[in-house]
Parts: sequence; structure tokens; C-alpha cells
Amino acid sequence: MRDEAAGLVLGLDVGGTSSRALVGDLGGRVLGSGESGGGNPNSVPPGEAVARMTEAAREALGELDPAAVRGCVVGMAGITKLSDPRFRELFSAEWARLGLRCEVEAVGDGDVSFAAGTHESGGVVLIAGTGAIAAKVREHRAIANAGGWGWLLGDEGSAYWLGREAVRATLRVLDSRSAVRGLSAAVCEHLAAHDRDALITAANARPPVHLAELAPLVTESTGEEAADIVRRAARLLADTAEAAHPDDEPIVLAGGLLTPDGRIGEAVRAELRTRGHTDLRSAGPGAAGAAWLAAQPLAPNPEALHHRFLGR
Repeated sequence: MRDEAAGLVLGLDVGGTSSRALVGDLGGRVLGSGESGGGNPNSVPPGEAVARMTEAAREALGELDPAAVRGCVVGMAGITKLSDPRFRELFSAEWARLGLRCEVEAVGDGDVSFAAGTHESGGVVLIAGTGAIAAKVREHRAIANAGGWGWLLGDEGSAYWLGREAVRATLRVLDSRSAVRGLSAAVCEHLAAHDRDALITAANARPPVHLAELAPLVTESTGEEAADIVRRAARLLADTAEAAHPDDEPIVLAGGLLTPDGRIGEAVRAELRTRGHTDLRSAGPGAAGAAWLAAQPLAPNPEALHHRFLGR
């Protein structure tokens, strides 16, 4: 029997809040996993970003021989940073200290998320978390994006958008002098602001993207205010997915807002089905998707390997 160390692959899914790594072999066995803090180089200083990626990879490798890793894929939203000589130098130095000798391929988070949802080579991936973006995928790589403009210019239907809409709905209630209850009461309680001016001040006291923290208030509220926001979010996210021009191919849904049992995830799936999109898939762990991308050109049966890594 062939030694499992003869064919190791390493995948990393690097986000703004966490960095996750997975090591597997070409037989589809998961041999190690690791996690660290957010390593998106657009969110944290370069040295800190590299340190967190390295920490996750080191934990995943454990006692395994790093020199046995034949393929490595790092997926993250800030891959353009790898073209920055200073960041690239830091990254290369830390990777060498880990003992890794293989080439490292950096891909976008859309590539990793799509691979975490299907072994198919093409389709559309819709990601909704703090922000929202869709991508058209061909040959396992995103070739065009829709949305993802950031909180100031877009990200409609995202957690930031949900939080902003919750505050706006609450301000309308306060302006009309109506009874504050349901979602509006939850917003006022969360921000410790119980009148119009106090709420405006509280909402603007921190960087706007922090309004994403209010998203759970929307998804957990049963009132009509929240239901209206959820309906609109579902339509906007479906619009973003369609802007990536899905054909008769899978649409992979990824990100914290689009879990199959989540309120937004359920609403988006229902909305897409009413528009005739029936091949909807849910992304598994991003690090597993990255590891599969690393293994895909090395494995004799990539489809079977995908099923073993991701159970789909």
C-alpha cells in the first residue's frame, strides 16, 4: 500500500475573521486541520496576515512531513496582495520555514467556495456574509464577478445591508412615533439608543461595516419589519447571482448568511427556484474546497476525491 505521505495536499481558506487549513492525501483522507485568526491582508497588517495563515497551516500539518505536500492552494479575498513584493517576501519566508517545498497557488474566495460545493468545472457561486458577491466559474476558476462592491457602493443583501436596513426601519418607527416593538425594539436595545438622535449617533459611532453585527436581529425577529427585509434581501441576492449569468449549471451558495437552514439561505433558495434555477448546491468547508483544488490536477479520479473530502 502506498504511503499516504507520498501524496499530501494542503488547502487554506483565509477570511477576515478566521483562517482555516486542511491537509489530506490523494486517497481523500483528511489528515489534519488547523485554525487561526483572520488573515485577509486587506483587513490586517501584512505580517499579521502571514502569521495567521502560517499558524493555521502549521496546526493542520501537525507531525506530518511538510516536504511531502505536493500541492497547496490558498483561497482568500485579498489575493492581489500577493503581487505586493513586501507581502510576497513575508509569505515566502514563512512558508519556507514551515518546510513546504511545493508551489503555492493563490486563488479567490469564489474559486474555493465553488469547489467546496461541487466538483463541476463551471457554474456560478453566490457568497453572502458581511459582504455579497457572485462569480461566474469556468474550469474551476472565477472568470467574472458580479457585486462585491463593498458596503459603501453595494453588497446588497449582505449582513451589512441587513443591519443598515434594520436601523433604517427603526428610525422610520421612531420618526412616526409608533410603538417600538419587535425588530425595532431589538435594534434600540442592542445599540442602547431609545430615541431618534441617540440611534443615529450610535449607528455612526463605529465604522459602518459594524452594522453587520445587527444582521442576527433581522433573521431572528418574527415581525413584519424583519420579514420585509428578508424578502428584499432574497430578491437582491438572487439578482446578484443572475448578474453572473448562470446557464444550466449549478449555483453554489456559500457564506454565513446562505446556510441551508438559515432564514436568508432558505429565502434565497426559494427565490432562485421561482426564477427557474433548480440546481442549487451548498458549499462545504472552504479549506476542504481549497485542498481539493490542490489535489484535482494530481488525482486520477477528482470526482471521487471530491466526494471523500466534502461528502458531496
